[in-house]
Order: sequence, then structure tokens, then C-alpha cells
Amino acid sequence: MVFSNIVSSPLASLSLQHVLDLANVYLEGASRAQHPDIALVLCHDTDVALHQAKKAAKRIKDQELLHGVAVAYIGLGRELENRGRNSEAHEIYKKAEKWGVKAEDHIQPVPTPDLKSEIPTNTTLDPSPDTSSVTVTSEKKKKRQGQFTATIPDHIFAENVRPPTMPAKLPDPDERLISTPQLACCLGLLKDSHDLDDILEPVARNWLQVVENDEDEHERLKILAMDVIRTFKKEEIKDAKVVAEVVCLAPVIDKDIFRDLLRTFYDGIDHSGLLDVHQVQGLARLIQGADTGYLDADDLVKILGLLTTRLRETHQQSPQHIYQLTLAASNVLDAMADTKVSGLDREALHEPLSLYLDAMKGNSEPYLVYQAAYACQALLCVPDNETPWQATVRRTSKVIQGVSGLVSAVKGLDLNGFIDGLKNIQQGLSGASEVVQVVVTAFDGVKSITAGGQGFLDGVREGLSFKRKCAWYAALRGADELIRDGEFASFKKLVCEAPCRQEVAFLWGVCQRLGEVASNSMWDVRTRRSAATFLVEIYQNDEEWGDQASINEWIVIILMRLSSSAGAIQQYIEGLLHDLESSIDAGERVIFQACRDKNLNAYPLKIALPSLASPSLLDRVQNKPDVEGTLRQMRKQRLKERGNAVYIRPQAKAGLKASDDQHFPLMEKVEEFLSGDQKVLLLLGDSGAGKSTFNQQLECDLWHKYKKTTGRIPLFINLPAIDKPEQDMIAKQLRKCEFTEPEIRELKVHRRLILICDGYDESQQTHNLYMSNRLNQPGEWNVQMVISCRSEYLGADYRDRFQPGDRNSRSESGQFQEAVITPFTPDQVQDYIKQYVQVHQPLWEAKDYVQALDLIPSLKELVRNPFLMTLSLEVLPRMVDPGVHLSATQVTRVALYDQFIEHWLERGKKRLSEKELSPQAKAAFESLVDEGFTRNGIDFLKKLSVAIYKEQGGQPIVSYSRFKDEGSWKAEYFSREEEKQLLREACPLTRSGNQYRFIHRSLLEYGLALAIFDPHDWKEKPLSATVSSRRGSTSSAYSFHIHGSSDEAGVVSAEEGPDYNSPLSWRYFMNEPSILEFLCERITQESVFKDQLLEYIKQSKTDKKWRTAAANAITVLVRAGVQFNCEDLQGIQIPGADLSYGSFDSAQLQDADLRRVNFRGTVLHCADLSRAQMSGVQFGELPFLKEDYRRVFSCAYSSDGKSFAVGLSNGDIRLYSTSTWEQARTLSGRRGVIASIAYSPKGDRLISGSYNTAQLWDVDAGTLIYALSGHGGNVKGVAFSPCGGSFASADGCTVKVWDAGTGECQLILIGHEDNVTSVAYSPNGHVIASGSMDTTLRLWDVQTGTRLHTLSDHTWGISTVAYSPRGDRIASGGGDKTVRIWDVETGACVHVLAGHWGWVRCVAFSPQGDTIVSAGDDETVRIWDAETGTCRQVLTGHNDSVRSVVFSPKGNRIACGSDDGTVRLWDVGSGGTRQIAIGNNDTVLSVKYSPHGHQSTSCSTDGSIRLWDVEKGDCRHLLTGHTNWVRSIAYSPRGDLLVSCSDDSTLRLWDVETGVCRKTFIGHSGYVLDVVCSPQGDRVASGDNRGSVRIWDVGTGECLFILIGHTNEVSSIVYSPKGNQIASASDNRTTIRLWDVGSGDCLHHLSGHDSGVTSIAYSPQGDLLVSSSYDLTVKLWDVATGDCRYILIGHTNYVQFAVYSLQGDQVASGGDDKSVKTWDVRTGECLHTLAGHTELVTSVIYSLQGDRIVSSSRDMTIRLWDVASGQCQAVIQNLDTIVTGIAWSTVPGANCFVAGCRDGSMYMWRMIEDGGECRVRSQWRWRAVNGELNVTDTLVQDVRGLSRLNKQLLEQRGAVGEPFVRLRETSKKVTSMLSVVSALKQPAIEEAPGSFSADNLVTEQLEHEQEHTEHPSG
Repeated sequence: MVFSNIVSSPLASLSLQHVLDLANVYLEGASRAQHPDIALVLCHDTDVALHQAKKAAKRIKDQELLHGVAVAYIGLGRELENRGRNSEAHEIYKKAEKWGVKAEDHIQPVPTPDLKSEIPTNTTLDPSPDTSSVTVTSEKKKKRQGQFTATIPDHIFAENVRPPTMPAKLPDPDERLISTPQLACCLGLLKDSHDLDDILEPVARNWLQVVENDEDEHERLKILAMDVIRTFKKEEIKDAKVVAEVVCLAPVIDKDIFRDLLRTFYDGIDHSGLLDVHQVQGLARLIQGADTGYLDADDLVKILGLLTTRLRETHQQSPQHIYQLTLAASNVLDAMADTKVSGLDREALHEPLSLYLDAMKGNSEPYLVYQAAYACQALLCVPDNETPWQATVRRTSKVIQGVSGLVSAVKGLDLNGFIDGLKNIQQGLSGASEVVQVVVTAFDGVKSITAGGQGFLDGVREGLSFKRKCAWYAALRGADELIRDGEFASFKKLVCEAPCRQEVAFLWGVCQRLGEVASNSMWDVRTRRSAATFLVEIYQNDEEWGDQASINEWIVIILMRLSSSAGAIQQYIEGLLHDLESSIDAGERVIFQACRDKNLNAYPLKIALPSLASPSLLDRVQNKPDVEGTLRQMRKQRLKERGNAVYIRPQAKAGLKASDDQHFPLMEKVEEFLSGDQKVLLLLGDSGAGKSTFNQQLECDLWHKYKKTTGRIPLFINLPAIDKPEQDMIAKQLRKCEFTEPEIRELKVHRRLILICDGYDESQQTHNLYMSNRLNQPGEWNVQMVISCRSEYLGADYRDRFQPGDRNSRSESGQFQEAVITPFTPDQVQDYIKQYVQVHQPLWEAKDYVQALDLIPSLKELVRNPFLMTLSLEVLPRMVDPGVHLSATQVTRVALYDQFIEHWLERGKKRLSEKELSPQAKAAFESLVDEGFTRNGIDFLKKLSVAIYKEQGGQPIVSYSRFKDEGSWKAEYFSREEEKQLLREACPLTRSGNQYRFIHRSLLEYGLALAIFDPHDWKEKPLSATVSSRRGSTSSAYSFHIHGSSDEAGVVSAEEGPDYNSPLSWRYFMNEPSILEFLCERITQESVFKDQLLEYIKQSKTDKKWRTAAANAITVLVRAGVQFNCEDLQGIQIPGADLSYGSFDSAQLQDADLRRVNFRGTVLHCADLSRAQMSGVQFGELPFLKEDYRRVFSCAYSSDGKSFAVGLSNGDIRLYSTSTWEQARTLSGRRGVIASIAYSPKGDRLISGSYNTAQLWDVDAGTLIYALSGHGGNVKGVAFSPCGGSFASADGCTVKVWDAGTGECQLILIGHEDNVTSVAYSPNGHVIASGSMDTTLRLWDVQTGTRLHTLSDHTWGISTVAYSPRGDRIASGGGDKTVRIWDVETGACVHVLAGHWGWVRCVAFSPQGDTIVSAGDDETVRIWDAETGTCRQVLTGHNDSVRSVVFSPKGNRIACGSDDGTVRLWDVGSGGTRQIAIGNNDTVLSVKYSPHGHQSTSCSTDGSIRLWDVEKGDCRHLLTGHTNWVRSIAYSPRGDLLVSCSDDSTLRLWDVETGVCRKTFIGHSGYVLDVVCSPQGDRVASGDNRGSVRIWDVGTGECLFILIGHTNEVSSIVYSPKGNQIASASDNRTTIRLWDVGSGDCLHHLSGHDSGVTSIAYSPQGDLLVSSSYDLTVKLWDVATGDCRYILIGHTNYVQFAVYSLQGDQVASGGDDKSVKTWDVRTGECLHTLAGHTELVTSVIYSLQGDRIVSSSRDMTIRLWDVASGQCQAVIQNLDTIVTGIAWSTVPGANCFVAGCRDGSMYMWRMIEDGGECRVRSQWRWRAVNGELNVTDTLVQDVRGLSRLNKQLLEQRGAVGEPFVRLRETSKKVTSMLSVVSALKQPAIEEAPGSFSADNLVTEQLEHEQEHTEHPSG
């Protein structure tokens, strides 16, 4: 145990070699020392040094030095043997043998440096007169020591014993503790486990192993200790029992807690009027038990000062008080000596205390004199502020002469051990001579004490002299440590051999300690008897101990006290007293009698520690709610459940409409949120995006960081598992986690929580859980909330469901934040695969998965979703057929789920087959297997999913109680029936207690979708005859009957009809986007499902019971991209359907039930809605406000949103009521433009700015309050302060601040150098921002007028500024066409929003602060993400500059005022999250038919390519990869490949069947304008805008030739029919070049055109080439010679096209002269001029037979011409767009052609010849859906239920006809009825269309009343 001090001593800082050298120096000194005690001291020093060297050698494993250590041990053993210490030498030899060296191997010790040269000549090593020999025998030594050694019988303290141990066992984790000493024992073991490891019993060692690995238990014990101390501090009366309890924790608590407890005792003593003896005793024991380093010097000096003061104050009080204070002062001084405190102020502390102690020499109480003497000795060992040299001597030599380090030095050692160990701090001295000098001086100090015989008080008085130190003090401190450690044999040796053993003070102290051992029942009886017998021995043996009457009297007092309180040895003590008294003479009996007469209790003897209070502090602590214990259990459970899951740290973006590229680490964002003051973070993401996984990981991370008692508690709440979470959800969750009510109250009052609320959408909530649970309200839970929800679940104003605060006053967005999880990046996908393979070890390796991702179409996009990624990795090995190329594998989301479920069930089947089942279960299992286990499992999953939706409304968690739910629907699935149990076990269900749920919400949705349509069920149905279609071709994809041949698999018969039991018939699924997505994918895979859905729609025409199914069906079809153009939908009943972004061009919807249908962004062009019911329909926008012939310069909403003001160019201000959008009044004042307006915060006043004045209006009265004169120009900016007390106006180059009450000017802000155009107040009203034409934005202090910032990054004048709701950002816009976002605090520009191509006139923040809207001279309105700067949406519709833009107070609408005299109202709160159905979203640049004619292809300026099924009109593949316009496309001759070229400088080769990009050709440096395939299909040729023509090898992708010759862009390139030539031309150059494909040589350079060549084409025979040009001519060239055969002249404007007929006898040309001409190739004669188009011709093609020509024009028509006659046979009109490309079918006799349009639409027509007549019928059309409502020419005659606003909207947008007008009486009845059900309607307003509950009843009643009002007879 001595080595604990050595490690921290200077010895530990020496190198290994130096320590070994020092050990040899000590050993040499010991061999030369003549005095035996000095030799033994040096021997021990040698042992200590070797021990340190041994430990260091072990660490570095230096064998040579280890051998040196072993040899030194042998030398030490020899020296001890020579000194007669045979037993000790034997132990040393054992140490040497451990290092492989035996004693007989080394006779001589290792040579060491010569000490003689190191020791000064005046130094005497041994003061003894006997210096004749260095080595003496044992016998001689015993004789020499006889005069110093006393003898005690061997049976007294015959051996060392174990220290007292607590009888209670060590507690198990989380077990209740029985006492505070037990707690101290546990903490002590944990604290010193490394030092105690060698001496611990197995039970303790095992306990340590368990608890050390259990951080929670370790923490629990610490918290209990802290709680005990905390409870102690709150005690008003700190009696002996509570003091004793808390002090026992002192050695085992942490330093900070110890110091806090120390301060408690200090303050208790300092502030008590009367001396608190118990606290003084506690302070003394606290200091005694302090661990190393716990007592700071300043604290000890302060405590000593307090005790000195109280000693002086207590001088006249009780001796007991004086004794306790002196004892405490002694303990403080002991600690100060041990802590090496120096520099004690002699005048302030040292001298006063020493004088006081000196005065106590005269006290009549001997125990006080003794304690004063002890304190005096301790004071001598604490240096005062003497000279540095003196202090250094004291510090280096006090080990022996003083007391420092004694506590550690004597553990387990004899008398010499404690002296030797304390001396070890000297081992850092520079020379061996100093070391030896210290030893000599120390030994002289010990030996200088003469044996006493004087009286006790006289001896004490002599000892109190400050002139010298006494050894008895050091000896007693050593004795204390030996007793504490049970080393009684050593204690006996110390007492008997101490040179001071006859000192009165020493004997007094020894007797007191013996008495305390005898009285302590913790020691064993034998030890206690030995102590009492030792006392008798001292009493009786005067020769050994001296004849001291005071000591004898003290012994008698002790024995007498023991005789009355010694318990088990009381009788033994009484016997000793009797024998002693009977053996003494009469004089000594006087002592006995005197002792009996004394008050024995007055003498300080610790008979026993006070018992603990009942209940103890610990009992009281443990009886409190054990919050931490329960938290610990919850933490363990949650971390265990998390397990070793695959986890990739997700990325997120700032909002739903932000770009996925603008992402950031989500965890960092959440940590930032949790470290701030915001209250709610909304986490959004698609289904399967990883929201729950992230929430679980977040909880796990927070638990790892959790700090007990003070840390915020993470509480994960699975919202669907909580009943009514809108009320008291935290308490409900805590009860589920088995918290008691007292614990819940404790948490609510004292703790902070981090709520992680998962699955808001799954719980089907509409409440604001933050508000409904009153979070962070006074007396409520103190929380921060992270809440997750699927993005697709949200509708309009979704933030209202999550933001703190009242929804009507929620402009402050500082408490709310949101983040949207973005899909996996490619790097994240790779990391996930690696982790998955490591954790799950699947059949495939990581490289196999990576290869699959590269080759399987669409898989890359699927796996960006984390859950789909998991499914993909699970089932991909099953989905790939051996021998099939990966590129041919089709993978969709629904296919992944199909495979996953089958795989899961098969795995469950295998697991059950290997499980030991009961006979009944085994029979049930075999039965299921016989029937098909997997199919049974799928059926079980489907039925359970349906039941959950039908019975629980889709709430995913099912709670099942066997007795409660017996006979209910739940028993059908969760009963104990064997088959049900087996299927449950095999299905992807998870169970928690009595709650069941699918392992992921999407599996429940998949199960329901599968119940709606299961392909397996349809494949098993018998085949039946098909039914003929309705009007149109038998191949029409949109017939409501089934088409196809009788042998077509999977066809349902018409007789069978749709299934009324389908979930489609009893529930609306418009708010279930995940289910809709599954169903949409089924449509693309299974045509029979599409037919089934069409049948539902058909059935609704005649039977309203089908209307729910029909509404669902058409919603699914529209979402799947199915278009209903020209379809007969008359009478369909689809109330509540979601037709947003659908296409119903020219559809027949007469008499349809369209109530509450969502028509947002729908194409209804030319549709017939006559007599349709359309109450409650939603168009996603409002009608615009038209101000006749006046420009709108400004507009503003009132703060409550009820009023809207418009400032006009004529000086009028129009006020509108937003409930009806009818004009309320007009404010007319001064003439001139109303350039700016602003409402007051209360909305009762309005300030307007116009020429030379600002005017204040009373809104309610419509009157002018006053006009502010003094402005020098047009007041372009006005703003009210947030409090409404003042307003600001822009006046020329200044800003003026006015008092709103008096109209007086309060402040003028001067500094701008040009006109100020806009002003804005900060939300707190302290700052004004102003923008000016001087290009600067300035911030001003409102109170002082001081300019705070000048922001000057704009390069043109600023026209608009706006503050964010939080006031931390400012947006500005101006003439540089940008919007800039500024950080208010730093003045830095955060974002530059670029996109406008004209002056930005206005900008505004949304009330939530997450969105910015801007508008300007480019006539567009742009919506931006305020966090990322991403443009979310561009709104068009204005046809002149937009001057003003504002958000409604709720942020769900934008109002824009324009110079076109309109205010447009845009709904930005709904419909923005759903992706528009597949189609071209931009101009179609090229259209081609495949060689086989079954497919057509279009390419577009949006960078996409689409492959169309020409029979059905379906888009089979969307090919993405190009990053710019796709200019041209070409099929390979076999039709299996497609090549495309793009402005991104690349060509791509696509697999037509799978849609996979096979190759990317890279080499062009500019835009690639045209591409063509060779007739053999092995090569591709391409031309770019830099004049380069390249020929590529299709197989390798290698560029074979670069054909150089053109000096400008190559716009046309064609292969000759034989494939041996290429022709290329440029539309801005006059040349055409013919190239040899084999060599790359230019064969001919065809010159002759006078302007750019626009097109070229080979004749079918390949002998001629035709070209058209801007020079108004068409030329025919001889390919062989390069000569021009004919120049075809006749066009009067640019010729854009020239094409050959397939027969090669004709050429057709068309261009800007609006005509098409046909030419005879043989003669060059113009055969016909086809006139009729009214605009330039955009395309011309021949039919396959060459008898027809089709042309298109910018006049938005297509014309069909007869080639022979030149007559127009058909005109296709009302296209509403320009046709940009046409292609004729390559199938003989098909007579079909497709057209692509500028708006992205695709059309297909069929030419029909009937009786000599030719007509064109639309086969299908794919209308481009760009998100804008299209109701041009829509017929709304007699439509019922349209609101006034919707009617007005339709009229404005071009609808025709007069809707039905309700009667006034009906309206009154409806109004009355609606007021009754208003409570039911209110929640429905927030729901998306299709929540057809209370509204359904209202609408039916409304319809009923209408019918009876309008048709009383009917």
C-alpha cells in the first residue's frame, strides 16, 4: 500500500535506468551504514525503488533491465540477511525468483556508485558508538536493541486481522440498499477497484465485475450518495446520527461533491450562534476521511481560521466544546501537513493559534492538555510564511520529522515501514548525499526523545514548546493508520519499539486508541480482548512503560467505562478490573477510588459511533419516487431494442419544395435545434424515408448523452400506440413504460423532456399535439418536441398542426422549425450496402448489389428510399433469374413488396418447420402447408389489413385482450387458435405486450392494396369471352368494357362485374398516398386491374352505391397517368375524387356527380360539364380581381385577413372583403398613383403613399383622418410600426417617422443618395430598413436615428425590402434582377436568388418565414425557399409588370397586383406535394415511330425521352439521364435500340424493352443537334453546333471517325439507304457534304444554296439527295457526281422542310410561306401547292403508301392532304398548341400518325376511309399537364352547386355556358342547415378532398333540397 504515494512522488518521474541506479545507491548505503536502523531504512528505500523499477520494466518489456531489477533484489536479500532480517530476506528472494534469478546464482550485489564521494566529510551515518562492523548477527542486534524495546505477551495482538466489515451483502443491480455504510462500501469498491484487486474476496470481485460494466448501476449508486447529501443539507437540525451517516460517504464521493459537503459543514459552524458540536465532529471526521487531493490548501486555511475564531469565542464555555474544536483543529492541521500546505500566515493564523494552544497548557483537564499538545505538534508540521530555503527543508524532510504521507505509508508495514515510506519524497533530490542527510536528520529527531518519568501535565507543557517537534505525534498518527487497516501485530511492534514509548503524551494517545478498539463492536472479540489486556500490561509493567500516575489513572478510567458499555467483552473487562484491583497496593487503590468518583463520560473516548437515524437519510431518499431507477430500466430496454441496426445518417432539406440537392446532415440540424430555444421541429419525409429509424437513433444517441438528475430525458412516443394522444400523451406514454404516478408527477415538476413523437400520420391526427397537450405552459411539461409525419399526409396549412401558439396569432415562427429527409445519395446507398452485408451476411456480396444497381432499370431511384433499399437487398437475389441479364430484370416498388412478403413467409414457414410444436400446432401447420402456406399467409395479411382499416380506420396498432375481445373481429386474427398463431408468427408482425402491428406501416398499406387487387387471384380466375367496346376502336384503352382476345390471360368477364366487397367500395383513399402508389403501379403491370377500375366508373353511371368505388378508381387512374381525353363519362358519380393534374380534354361529363372533386391543375379543355353537380369543388385558385383600365400599384392584407386593400394608378384605394371577394368600399383622395399602402396592426387604419403626400384612413368609416404634407416626391414606401403607434414613409432621399396619433414628424433619417423606394419595420419595432435607388439597403435605429448597417451588394437600384417574421433576415430586390437575403446581425448577404429576367419590383416573406415570394417586370411570380434559396415554383398569368405581392396572414395565399389591372390570388397551401403524372413537361422536339410500329418515341426540351405504346397511349418508359435538351432520336433498324443526342454534348444508347441506358457516347464539345443510325445498325452518326461530325461504333461506343469540314453547326445528318455514305448540312451555311463511311473522306462538297440549308434527305434508292434552304429553294443533287439536277423554285419564304415519298417519285416541301408543295422528282415540276394553313408550316410527312401528306402549322391545325389531287381531306383544329413534330406509322395499313406539341402533349390520329370519304379520328391524346388549370371552352351550362367564386373563376379562364343559379329560399335553408353542422364541417376543411364524412351528409341534404325546390312536381 506504500506505493500509492510513491507513484505520485518525484521517483515516478525518473527514467527506469535512473530508478535502478538509485536503488543500487540505497543498497550500497545500507551495506555501509553502521547503525542498524539506518541500514534498515535504506534497505526499505531500495525495495521501494525496485518496486517502481519493476512496474516500469513491465510496461516497456525490457528484458535486460528486468534482469537488473532481479539481481538488485538478490543484493537486497543478502543485506537483510546480514542484518538478521531472515524472514524479510526470504520474501525478497521470492521476488527475485519471479524474475528468473535465484539467490545462489548471484553472491555479490550489483556494483553501485561509491557513496563516499557523495557524502560530505562532516556527515556521520551512524551516531551509535558501535561502528566496528557493518554487519552484525541477530543475537548482537537483539542485545543492542534491548534498551529500546518493550515486551508484550505473544497472545496480545498475535497477528494482523481484517478491518471491520459490514455484515450486509453487496446489493444486486437496482436492489434497494439497507444502509448508508453499505452504499459507502459499494462506492469505495468501485473507486479503488484497481488498487484492491489483489486482496479482494471472490464475492467482492464478482460484484465489481458486474457493476463496473453496468454504467447505470454505477450511476445509481452515485446518485443515491448525492441525494443523501442533498437531503442532509436540507435538514434543519443536524444531529449526531445524520452527521455520522453523511460523513461515512466522505472517502468515496467525487471531489466536487465532497467540497460541497465541506462547505455545508463550514457554513453550519460559522452561522450557528451556539457551537454545533455535532457539525464540528462531522467536520473533523470529514477531513480525516478525505481522499488524496480533495482538500485544497485554501479550504484548509479557511477552516483553520474558522476553528481558531470559534476556539477563542468558546474559551469560557464547556470543556467538551473546547475539546471538539481542538480535535477538529488537529484534524485540519493533520490534513494541511499531508496536503503540503505552506505559507500559513504567521500573524493571522499561525501565531494566534500557537499562542492559544500554549495557553491551554494550564488547563485542569488532562485530555484537553493532551489534545492541545497534539494540535501543537500538528501545527509545527504546517510551515508558515518563512524563508523559501526553510520551507524547502521542511517539505523535504517532514516525511520523517513531520507527518506528510503517513496515511499511505503504513498500510501493511511495520514500524520502519511508515517511516521509510514517508521519506520517499526525498528521492527526487539531486545527489545521494542529500538523501542520506535526510535519513540521518530524521533518525536523530526520533532518537532525541528521552524516556519520560515526569508528570503528565509537566510533560505536555514541555511538549508544547515550539522549539522542537516530538516523535510521539508521528508515532500516534502511524498507530492510527495501522489500527484502521487491522495491522495490530504491527501496531504492537510500533508501540513496543518506539523510542518515545515512555512519553506521557504517547502513552495517553496509545491508551485512548486501545480503549476505542476495545469498545468497538465491529472488531472481533479476540482483538477487543487483546486491546483491553494491552491496557493492563501498560498499567502493570512500569519498567517497560514508566511509572506515570496520570497514565495509570487514564487506563483505569478507560477500563471502567468499558465495563459498563463493552457488550460482548463486558464481563471480560470486569474480570480484568477485578484482578487488577485485587493485585495492587493501598496507594494504587486510591486511584481506583478517585476514578469511580469522576464523571467518566466527560473523558473523550469514542465508545461507538452513533447509530443511524430511523428512517435514515438513505431510507428517505429511497422512499422518494425512484425516477432515475425507472428511467434506467427504460433506457436499458430502449437501447436493447435498438440493437445492432443498419443505420446511415440521413440528409435533409429545409422544406418540402426545396431542392434535394440543397441538403444538410439531419442529426446536426436536430442537435442545433435541441441546443436552442425553439420548441417544435417537424420532421417530414416520404413513406419509408427513414423517419422512424432516425427517431430511434436520435433517442439512442440522447440516452448515451443523458446526464442523470439534470439531463433532458429523451421520450420516444409511438403516437399510433397512444389512445387519444391529443390529451395527456406524455403521462400515457410514461404509464406504458411502468412509471408510477408519483414518478410522473416528479418528472413533470422537476425535469425537462425531449419528446420524439413518431408517426403523426399513422395516428391519423388532425390536432396540434403541442397545443392540445399544453406543453411548456405554466405547471405543464417542459419539453422540446421532434415530431415526424409523412410528407404526403399533409395538406393545406399543415404547419397549423405543429406550430406553437394560437393559429390566429402565429406570425412568430421562432418556436418552429422543419426538415425534410431527402432520398439517399449514391454514397449513402454504397455505405448502406456495405453495412447491410456486414450485419446480415446475405447470399450476395456488396459488389453483386452494386452491379445490380448499375444495370437494373429504375432500381437506382427506388433504393434512394431507405425502406425500399432494405426490401431490395433482402429480395434481389430472389428476383434475378439465373442466366437472365440484369438489364432485363424489371423492378418496381410493388414488385419488391411482393417478393419481400413471399420471402418473409417462406422464411417463417422454414422456422416453424424446425420448431418443436405441440401435436395440435403441428397438425395445423401441416394443414397450412398442404393448402399452400405462403398463400395462406398472404391471405391472412390481406384480411388483417382490411380489418384494421375497416374496424380501426387504418390505425396500425391493434390491442388484443383475450377476455375483453373474445367474439370481436380481433379474435379472428389474434386468438389462440393454432392456425392463427402460426400465421401470426410467420407474418411480418411485431408484438409489444398485448399490442400488435406490422413491422412497417407501408406493409399494412401494401396488404390493403393487395386486398383491392391481387394479381394471383386474377390469374387463377377462368378465362371468359370478351365484350365489345363502346364507341371507337376496339383497341381503345379507355373503354369501360374489356378488350382483347378470348385466350388472353387474366381477363375478367363482364357478367362477373366488379367486386362490391372491395375496400374501394367502403372507404375513400384520397388521403392514403402510399396505397394509391401501390395501386398505380399495379395498373402499369396488370391491364386487367385497369379494366376493373374502369368498370367501377361505368357502374357508377347507373347505381350510386358504386360512387365511392368509382371515386377511388378514377383517383387511382388519374394518379397512374391515365388520361380521359374525349371519353364518355356522362353520369359518372365520383364525389370527393382527386382529379388534380388529370387530363379530361374534350371529355363528356354531362350530369356527372362531381361534388367536392379536386380539379387543381386539371385539363378540362373543351370538356362538357353540363348539368354536373359541382358543389364544393376545388380548383386550387381564386378568380382574379379586375380593376378596369387601371394599373394596380400596391396591395395589402389586414392583420386578421378579413380585409384586402388595392392601391390604383388613379389614386383610388379599393377595399375588398376576403370572405366573398366583393368590393366593400372605395377610398378616394388625392389624385395620383397609390404607390404604397399598409394596414395598422389592428386593421382599423390604413396608410397610403402617393405623389407628395401620405394619407391616413379610417378603414371602418372610409374617411380620411389626415394627410401628411411636406413630402418632396412620390411616396413609394410606407410601413406601420408593430405597435401601431407610428409609421414610416419614404420621402425622396430620406425616411420620415410619424406619430400615428398626432401626425407629427418624430424623426428624419438622412443618408441615402437617391430616392428611397421601400421601408419596413423590424418585427420588434426597433429598426427600420430602407431601400434606395442608390443601390444600398440601410438599417436605422428607430429611437436615435443612428444608421446601424449599410448593405450594398446590389448593382442596380433597390425597389423593395421586407423583414422576416423573426427579424433575423431581410429580403431586398431591385434592378439587377435578383433578390438578396441578408443576415441582420452581421450584414452579410446569405443568398442571391436569381431567376427573374426583369426588374424585381416586390418581395415578401411568408408569415412562417420559410418562404419568400418575389415578382417584377418579367410578369412572373416566383416562390423561393427562404432557407436554401431554391426556387420552388413560378406562377404565370399576368401580362404586364407585377408591382406588388403579399401573403395572406395564414400564408396559404399570395395576392399579386399588376400593371395589367388585375390582382391574382394564388392558392399556395395545397396540392403542392404530389408529382404530376408522367408526360412531356416541355416542348416536344422530335417524334419517331419504331420500325415495327408498336411504339413511338418523343424527346423534349426538359431533357427526357418517352416511349409510348401506340395502341393504348401509355408511356411505357421515361428515359432520363440527359441534363439538357434532347434534340433528336433515332431507332436502330431492328427497333431494339434507340439513340438520342442532347445539348449536354452526349449521345445515349437505350434498350427499348427495359429503358436502360446501355452506353453514353462522349466526345462532342458542343450541342449535339442531330443523330442517325446506319441501315445495318452497327454505327451511329452525329453532328454538333461546332461543325463536327462523328461516326461511332455501337458495340464498343468508340468514336471511329471525326469528319472535319464544316465551319459551323451541323443541323442535319442522314445515312444513305445502303449505309456507305453520310450527308451533312448546316442551317447557317450554304454547303452540304457527302462522306465516305468506310474511310471518313469527304466525297463531295455540294455548293449552290445562297443561304443556310434547313433539311436534307436521301431518296429511297439512294441516288439523289434533296435539300431545302432559307434561299426559298429546294434542290435535287446527284449523289454520284455531286451535281445539282434540279432547282425547285416556287416558295415565297424560307423553306424549312423537304421530304421524299417512300416510293421516291415525289418530294414535298413546306415552310414559312404557309404552304406545302409537291414536286415530281423526274421533271422537277411542281405538282401541287397545298394551301390552307394561315401560319408557317412546322412539319411535313408522307404516309407509308405515299398517297397522303400530313402537315402542321403554327395556326394550331393539322391538315391531311390527298397527294394525287392536292385537296385537303381533313383538318384537325382546336389543338390549343403548336405541333412541333409528326411521324407516320411504320405498320402497313395502320394509317395512323402521332404528333408532338410545343406544350408537351402527344396525340395519335387514325385515318379512316369510308365510301370514298376520308376522315381522321382521334385515337388517343396525351395532354401535357403542367400544373395549370385549363378550362378553355369548357361547357358549364346548368352546372349545379358552383360557388360564386368558382363560377367567376371559370368565366375568367374561358369556360362557356351559364351555370345553374340557386334560388334565394334554398340558399337560406342551406345556410341555416350549415350552421347546425358547422362543428362537423370545420375539421373537414383542413382535410384533403375525399374525407367524405359529415360533408357527405351535408351535400346530400343540400342536393335533396335543391331538387325539391327546383322541381316540385318531381
